[in-house]
Amino acid sequence: MEIFLNRYRNITVLAVVMIGQLFLLAYQVKTRQDVRLIRVWAVSGILPLARIVDLVRDNTIGLLDDYSDLWRAKEENLRLKKSLDDLKLENQFLKNELETADRGKSLSLFQAQIQSRTAAARVIARGTGTESKVVWVDRGSRDGVARGMAVITPDGIVGKVSGAYPGSSQVILITDPSFAAGVVSQKHRVHGTLKGQGHSVCSIEYIQNEEPVEAGEWFYTSGDDKIFPKGLRVGQVSVARQGKMFFREVFLAPSGLQGGMEAVLIVLDGVHEAIPDNPEVTASPELHLLKPPPPDSKLGMEANHVIRGVFSTDADDILDRYKRIGAAQGHEYGAGSVPNFNINPAPPAAGARPER
Repeated sequence: MEIFLNRYRNITVLAVVMIGQLFLLAYQVKTRQDVRLIRVWAVSGILPLARIVDLVRDNTIGLLDDYSDLWRAKEENLRLKKSLDDLKLENQFLKNELETADRGKSLSLFQAQIQSRTAAARVIARGTGTESKVVWVDRGSRDGVARGMAVITPDGIVGKVSGAYPGSSQVILITDPSFAAGVVSQKHRVHGTLKGQGHSVCSIEYIQNEEPVEAGEWFYTSGDDKIFPKGLRVGQVSVARQGKMFFREVFLAPSGLQGGMEAVLIVLDGVHEAIPDNPEVTASPELHLLKPPPPDSKLGMEANHVIRGVFSTDADDILDRYKRIGAAQGHEYGAGSVPNFNINPAPPAAGARPER
């Protein structure tokens, strides 16, 4: 570098002097907008560099800021999701509590309505097998529960106690294949035997093909099995058809198992009740009639032919008018005198029936 300056010293000094003069001229000269030329050069030279610096900053610091915002948004999203899950669990818990309270209220009302003495129990366990139709309840022999007692809900029968222990009892459900109970139809009073099928539908056996059973008909306990009191709901017929042999094929869905089963009633002392009659739609015995029209003030042949609520003819109107004329003159028919028919008689009393 020193060799270059020594060799081109004159040229270098000349260049420096010319550049200095240019800067001095630029400092003195102004544009039309009253801006010094050196300022215009400075701004024009620095502007591209400022753009480059801003671009670098956006692609480095801006990306870091965006990443930080995205990270915070992710954390906020996770927090909101956790809050939503907690609210869902709380809502489900409150919903279950409300349903439990409703079922408890329903059991209390049902206990007050029926005559049988019952004990409320909660289902605490279910059978472990896939085909198991057995549940366990938290009432046992200490509470007066014994083997063979009926288990019901307000919606219908559930099963019977198959084993009673001091603090709990085993209940076999009506869907178990070994279950049987006497039933009777509501409409036609057809007796049969309810049998479990191992699934959600039960059958009613020993009903003759000639006996009338219709789809949609309700069945109630008949009390013949000496386990279930008479008059408890069993279920509604879903299928009723002629059988291949002597007995009809009748299937129903147990109403006591339709709404879930968490709380039940154990019948400690059963009382038979009457089976409700089949509801029938009948016409109202009351007949709506309009009031009779007011009596016509004009008397004569043009008077209304419906007089005081009875139908009459023209001859009846004439005879009634003549009788009122005679009565006004004190005339007695058959006495020989003739009344004066040219006068107008007094109108008949309201509600009076004309003599014939």
